Amino acid sequence: MHRYVLATGVVLGMLCLAATAEPIKLPVDSDEKGSVYVAPNVNPTETSATVDGATVGVQRPDGSGTYIGTDTSTPRPTYSLGGSTGGNLSFSGGVQTDGKNNNGVKAGVTIKY
Repeated sequence: MHRYVLATGVVLGMLCLAATAEPIKLPVDSDEKGSVYVAPNVNPTETSATVDGATVGVQRPDGSGTYIGTDTSTPRPTYSLGGSTGGNLSFSGGVQTDGKNNNGVKAGVTIKY
């Protein structure tokens, strides 16, 4: 019984970490100019997992890139689009919408040191 509780706690902890971490980017094509990737929106259930949309993007060696994605885990699908610059001081921006009520704009600055 104690092993089961401990194992369940470890699995739940790993799922929480995975939920807050960067999405897993599966490379589709790659060369010296950069890579094209797909990041599926995977939602675990008790016995399996479902894929509710995905993001397709381009990542360049300098860290710059663009993405476009769909999230179908809600009653209305949400669409997103964005990009970022590369280098030690990187600017990013993006938009998301469900076409009706849920609209948003995001922006950020990343400083590498």
